[in-house]
Amino acid sequence: MRKVWIPITLAAFALSACVTINIYFPAAAAEKAADKIIEEVWQTQKAEKPAINQPAEKETK
Repeated sequence: MRKVWIPITLAAFALSACVTINIYFPAAAAEKAADKIIEEVWQTQKAEKPAINQPAEKETK
């Protein structure tokens, strides 16, 4: 009787290991979120970097 349970148990473990779960995200929502993150990063970099086109202010005494 014990010889029967070992192969059945191993077969059950092998079958349960073959299960795949797929999660699908809406492409439009993912692209919108990515665009928002990119825009936030670019705004932060622009705020940290001084403007190159503007001339430096001259000190008046």
